Amino acid sequence: GPAAGRGAAAGAAGGAAQGLCLSSYDMVHYGHSNQLRQARAMGDYLIVGVHTDEEIAKHKGPPVFTQEERYKMVQAIKWVDEIAPGAPYVTTLETLDKYNCDFCVHGDDITLTVDGKDTYEEVKTAGRYRECKRTQGVSTTDLVGRMLLMTKAHHSNIDEDLDYRKHTDNFGKGPKGHSPWTGVSQFLQTSQKIIQFASGKEPQPGDTIIYVAGAFDLFHIGHVDFLEKVHQLSERPYIIAGLHFDQEVNRYKGKNYPIMNIHERTLSVLACRYVSEVVIGAPYAVTADLLDHFRVTLVCHGMTEVVSDKDGSDPYEEPKRRGIFQLVDSGSNLTTDLIVQRIIKNRLEFEARNQKKEAKELAVLEAMKKLEEKH
Repeated sequence: GPAAGRGAAAGAAGGAAQGLCLSSYDMVHYGHSNQLRQARAMGDYLIVGVHTDEEIAKHKGPPVFTQEERYKMVQAIKWVDEIAPGAPYVTTLETLDKYNCDFCVHGDDITLTVDGKDTYEEVKTAGRYRECKRTQGVSTTDLVGRMLLMTKAHHSNIDEDLDYRKHTDNFGKGPKGHSPWTGVSQFLQTSQKIIQFASGKEPQPGDTIIYVAGAFDLFHIGHVDFLEKVHQLSERPYIIAGLHFDQEVNRYKGKNYPIMNIHERTLSVLACRYVSEVVIGAPYAVTADLLDHFRVTLVCHGMTEVVSDKDGSDPYEEPKRRGIFQLVDSGSNLTTDLIVQRIIKNRLEFEARNQKKEAKELAVLEAMKKLEEKH
């Protein structure tokens, strides 16, 4: 698009640096957002290359999310200036030149091709490679593991749930028999991280202050669609997202929701370009105090069911009384529940495929062994 040209022109004229990040971005989480935040800080313009479904299927097996969903998800992250759909799996100098980028950025974990070569060898040699730190305490494997454990254990202090412990111990064991996945989130929130993710913008005169509340768990494309629609309701929207504490979410969602704790959900929502501010642990009932404090002009909710408060009252009673409540149809039917189902189904199929492949390889080895014994 024109954005690329603008960036390139700036690059030629004013020495602006363009960076490129490439990945499948299948289950985007705040770890990815943090990588993109760091990448954006290394230059002036960030292009994010996202692989097609076909390309991912070839290397890793089918993705959970379609390319359209993945493009939209990455586009919603506020540090991304532009996306490059259908980016190649291996980053070459040709790719960097094609997108007019000075360098590419990757996490500090190594990626090897099928034949054990470093996928970034060429760009490293040319001095056009930058690295950013992986976010401690979160990975896709870790999140999938939490989903597979649909038990309340990760919100209780019961260490004695043996079934849960057993699963924790077996999940993703490395060669040393040490599980990199530790069940409960190992993410440590710091004020520094919040500052890095926050917009730091205060509402300006003439802004429409819109309040939305929820769990925003496993921040996903359904949330993005909803927030985008809310953002379109005004010329100058200032969206405040109220996030409920974990216990509150568990009360109305049940099972072992939320999958991500309040700290993780805070960063996930702050990374979204449509959100200006987050209330960390908002009251379930949208009170007069809250509305007055933030000078809220409009309160929005999606088409999902509104569970009553503990005392059976409607949490949106006050905004409705003031005539500032509005239902917003995101046009998406995706909920965290559906996403979890999709991810688990994908993961189980992935494991089944791997087992089949292993069984095949074992059968070949057996056959070869038998042949050797005959000779």
